[in-house]
Formats: sequence, C-alpha cells, structure tokens
Amino acid sequence: MRRENTAPSRLGVDRYSVILVAVAATMWASDAYFRNQLVKHLSSPEIVVAEDGLVMLFLLPVLWRNRHELSFLGARGWTAVAIIAAGAQALATILFTASFSIAAQHQLFAETFVLQQTQPLIAIVLAWIVLGERRRRWFWPAAVVAIAGVYMVLFASDPLSPVSALRNGRLEVGLLALGAAALWGSGTVLGRFALGSISFWSMTALRFTLAFPVLVGVVLVQNGFGGFSHYTVNDFVPNLLAIAIVPGLLALLLYYRALSKTPASLATIAEMAYPVAATLIASAPPPWGFNQPLYGLQIVGTVLLMGVIVVLNWSKETASPVVVSGALTPVEG
Repeated sequence: MRRENTAPSRLGVDRYSVILVAVAATMWASDAYFRNQLVKHLSSPEIVVAEDGLVMLFLLPVLWRNRHELSFLGARGWTAVAIIAAGAQALATILFTASFSIAAQHQLFAETFVLQQTQPLIAIVLAWIVLGERRRRWFWPAAVVAIAGVYMVLFASDPLSPVSALRNGRLEVGLLALGAAALWGSGTVLGRFALGSISFWSMTALRFTLAFPVLVGVVLVQNGFGGFSHYTVNDFVPNLLAIAIVPGLLALLLYYRALSKTPASLATIAEMAYPVAATLIASAPPPWGFNQPLYGLQIVGTVLLMGVIVVLNWSKETASPVVVSGALTPVEG
C-alpha cells in the first residue's frame, strides 16, 4: 500500500481540497437542466447507462495507459473499487430513484430526503472503521451545523414535514433511501482508501468502466434489449453528452483529485453541497429548474454549509496530522 505524503502541500488543489470536493459536488447538480429533457421518454437506468458508457469511452485510453497501476490495488483495493462501481455508481442511484418514486405515490418526499441526510453520518463511521480516521472534538459541532444547514435548505417550506413523514412513512421508502445513503457514504470512504494505491485518473476510469456492465444488466432486466431502442440523436447531442462531460467526467476527476488529499470524514460534509445546489437549481425557471419558490431559510442554510466547508478546509491545512496506530494511511486532523 502506497503511503500518503503528510508534508504540507503548496499545490492549490491540495491546499483547497475540501472546498474543491464541494465544487465537484455542486457540479453533480448541474445535470438537472439536461436530465429534465430526457426523463420524458428515458428511465433513470437508461440515462445513467448512456452517461456511464460515454464517460467510459473517454477514459478507456487513460485506463490502458495507466494499466500498470492496477497491480498496486491488491485484493482489498479491488474489492473497494468494485463496491464503488456497482454500489455508489450504479445501485445507489437506482435505490434512491425507487425510494423517491414510491414516496411520490404517497406524498412522502420528506422521508426520502431526511433519511438521505444519514449519508455523512454513515461515511464518518466507516472512515473510523476502515481508514482509522479520528476527528478532533470541534469537528462534531461543525458537522451538526452543516447538517442543520442542509436541513434548512431541503425543508424550508415546512420544517416539521420530516417528523410527519417519518411518523406516517412507509418501510420500503425508508429502507431504499437508507440503502442509497449507505452506498454513497461507503463510496467516499472506499474511494479515499483506493486512492492510496492508484491515481485519481485511474480511480475515475475504473469507477465508470466497472459500473457499465452492471448498468447494462439493470436495463436488460427491466426492459430487455428494447431498453436500448429508446434513444434518439437529440438525446446524445447535447443532453447525454453534456451530462457525461460536466457532472460526469470533469466533476469526478476533480472530486477524486481533491479526495486524494482530503480525509473522508471531511469530504462527506463537503459533498452535502450537492443536495443544496440541486435544491437551489430547482428554484430556477423552466427548463433549467421547476420554478420552486426560494425561501430566506434556504439562503441561511446555504451560508451555514459554506461556512463549515471553509472552516474544515482551513483546519485541514493548519492542524497537525493524526497518525492512528494500525490505520491504513496517516489521517489529517
């Protein structure tokens, strides 16, 4: 296992890595405009498999050039990458979509969204177990403020709606949302683990390449070969191509580059920029968004989350590394 260099870095990407994780997460939300043009006649798996396939085509030459790195992974590294590809890249999106669809039938959207907020908590626990990360005491109040900020953004119109939704909720909605949260949270931690052995270019390429056959299998199970007959030229240019390049390729390259210098427990807080960005984009007029009203509480929540991300980035740069006995890599404070 290759060890991380714990010396302070002068590179901008490394110095502002927590902030750049948040930037990458915000880029994930930029697919809203293009996805809105596709959902009318394509299912979620059909959109994701096409996006994944396009990104894979871009990255296969990179994977071939860096093929020597694959021997560095070992059994545990390959297991981590496989879980990321099949879980965080493929299955998590399907679980979340299924949870949201069932919730829509019973008007229980809040149940899906509030249980999705367990993702950072799951990732923090996994970072402690898998990577041996230990956070200083001040981290926990910061995490609470970040989660509270996201809560304000998601539930500004009715802050008590999650309480009602959970009280009257449906078991399958909750289980599906928790499953997606667990897979996305594990993706952060296992990605940090794999990046101790391979470059961020190889990690990104492996994520999309290994996820592709899984997604093809999902489409075949759902719709057979007919699931691949719904695409049109207008779907690929510009919509699917734009999703593949911006929230797909560029965002994931930036994410894994920044994650390679960011403790997983800090990165998972920064990733909460995604639901915030997605909610704010929804307030834009069609076809970019859904013309949802923008509340003052959402502005406050966004500012709180941004403040926590900046503080976490500053603390990562100023704190001495914490080396935990038995941990896989040195953990920054």
